[in-house]
Amino acid sequence: MNAKRLFGMFVALACCALGPSPLEACTRCVYLGPEGRVLVARSMDWMEDPGTNLYILPRGMERDGAAGPRSLKWASKYGSVVCSFYEVASVDGMNEKGLVANTLYLVESDYGRSDGDRPVISIAAWAQYVLDNFATVAEAVEALRAEPFSIVAPILPNNDPAQGHLAIVDPSGDSAVFEYVKGKLVIHHGREFRVMTNSPTFDQQLALDEYWKEIGGETMLPGTSRAADRFVRASFYIDAVPKTDDARQALASLFGVIRNTSVPLGITTPGRPNIASTVWRTAYDLKDRTLYFDSATSPTIFWATLDAMDFEPGAPVKKLALAGGRTFSGDATSEFEPSSPFPFLPGKPE
Repeated sequence: MNAKRLFGMFVALACCALGPSPLEACTRCVYLGPEGRVLVARSMDWMEDPGTNLYILPRGMERDGAAGPRSLKWASKYGSVVCSFYEVASVDGMNEKGLVANTLYLVESDYGRSDGDRPVISIAAWAQYVLDNFATVAEAVEALRAEPFSIVAPILPNNDPAQGHLAIVDPSGDSAVFEYVKGKLVIHHGREFRVMTNSPTFDQQLALDEYWKEIGGETMLPGTSRAADRFVRASFYIDAVPKTDDARQALASLFGVIRNTSVPLGITTPGRPNIASTVWRTAYDLKDRTLYFDSATSPTIFWATLDAMDFEPGAPVKKLALAGGRTFSGDATSEFEPSSPFPFLPGKPE
């Protein structure tokens, strides 16, 4: 038995032995089709409705990282459409260059202590910073590898810690995962990094996936709602579905994968609060620059097309209100209404 398989078996057993951890949630997967057809989907699994709304944010917005006197400041270089989280964070979104960012929960996150020299940013603004400043994954990786800021993770409005890792993908299919482990930034960069869930850390997720490929493949896949099992299923099915440039077929295949790794509404697991129901799903077509939104409480999907949005400097921020169960069907781009931007959740460095 080779070393990789042994390591995978060890990690699998270790994960099964883990006790409860707070709020592990969500799955993300990337579909790479022919003729530049790239899509990415994610599920938002959470213990309650986080009051998500959609926002159109134009270029030239002055930003503050909401982290005290040394807070990072910048102006948005690119416009974006984002999903809010408790109206205090950008948890998901696409910018006008087709770059998509997805933030997922990771209980092992450790952002370290501020060194007192670098500027600081609240984790609530992390994904927004990436969408505002970069057109490609390669640009983001090059800039963030230097760790130009420290991250502070305040407590969420529901009194849980804001701990997450970030995945990005661009229209070329290039992908990257960013995690802070033991106070250090770890980056996994490459087209092969198409799937992400939650615990354990990404290197261990990859080992688990390799283990299941060797022992099971299409004849046996783990079926629970645990993050490690969802990773294995998403990894298998995103490879198995047919690849096509037909936008409708590609989207249908992608939704089939993300729904397979979703947790039915109302499902909880006694003793394991890390498993939560899927509240909503998003899918992004990077070639057609379209966001699709799928609520767990709605029978219909709606979408919004970036080509029909106004990202010019000075254009109004616009909001599509979804909180409280409001939903739409079909193309909802014209339903966005002028709004104030939501503030990022403030935090202070230790």
